[in-house]
Amino acid sequence: MRLSNKEFDRIVAQAIRHIPDEIRQHLRNILITVQNRPAPEMLAEMGYPPDEPLLGVYWGVPLNERSAAEPPLYPDTIYIFKEPLEEMCDSLEELEEEIEITVAHEVAHFLGMSEEELAALGYG
Repeated sequence: MRLSNKEFDRIVAQAIRHIPDEIRQHLRNILITVQNRPAPEMLAEMGYPPDEPLLGVYWGVPLNERSAAEPPLYPDTIYIFKEPLEEMCDSLEELEEEIEITVAHEVAHFLGMSEEELAALGYG
């Protein structure tokens, strides 16, 4: 499945609107960006092989690891990777669902939420 960048961005915005308020309220201070694929340097820094089909990643310092004495140097960013998501989905509905799940999981990493807490919200 292949979409234009504009259509993919529209689906990302729509998926963000469907995320529960408990998660979505924290998106005000996070940059969400769509990239075709993760940069090789990003994968290397995370310890992944160069062909890892990563769907998304949170890049920043989780809230539960922050210190007032050492604030983050860069803004929190969620990267959504278009091509791996398109490759794994067979329909528009499946793509919308996977984008929503990916964004919710990455926001959860920012919040320091556990997989169990995500499952309780329907993202397990």
